[in-house]
Amino acid sequence: MATSAVNAIGVLGGTFDPIHNGHLRLGWEAMTRLGLQQLRVIPCHLPPHRESPNSSAQHRLAMARLACTDVPGFVVDDWEISRDQPSYSVHTLSHLRQQVGTQVALVFILGMDAFNQFCSWHQWERILELAHLWVAQRPGSQPPNFTTQEGKLLQKRQLHSTQLLNTTAGGICLHDTTALDISATNLRRQMAQGISPRFLLPDAVRAYIEQHELYRDRKADPAND
Repeated sequence: MATSAVNAIGVLGGTFDPIHNGHLRLGWEAMTRLGLQQLRVIPCHLPPHRESPNSSAQHRLAMARLACTDVPGFVVDDWEISRDQPSYSVHTLSHLRQQVGTQVALVFILGMDAFNQFCSWHQWERILELAHLWVAQRPGSQPPNFTTQEGKLLQKRQLHSTQLLNTTAGGICLHDTTALDISATNLRRQMAQGISPRFLLPDAVRAYIEQHELYRDRKADPAND
């Protein structure tokens, strides 16, 4: 069914441990290039395919809210965190589809590394019934080989960004993102070593991290000597 860009919502999920400028820029590029009505930023509670986050769900939610406060169109959604159970993308997208109805396009934003594993995700076929995929090609990332299941899926479903919102779901669009190769893992490691994350994440998030003493290596803290 045809739709227009003003009837489209982006979905950006993740652990956001912590949320940083790479996340925000990715969401902003999707929203502005596609003319999305809104971007839902959804911190997950328990990621099913990776280790538990370092920070609590409430800290990560608070940091996401601080990061998005002054960004037009960015809305932080606490649905996954409020459920207190493993966060599967298909469940979140089903919930959003129930909220927005059948006439609105949903654009699920993910990185190339995640897309290369997409066909191992829980009910991945259902995800494409619910939403489009906007796949970010970060610096150094490689698209799937055409012999893989993901590669064959891409050949079948790939659309240009100008075509994506002609329907409400089912397409895959690859996008070369601005080269902000920021890793939350590396940020946590640097902060544990006492290296400031300034200019890599919003100042309000940095202040929150310092206030709550998140990601500190307490073994290396002189106060504990």
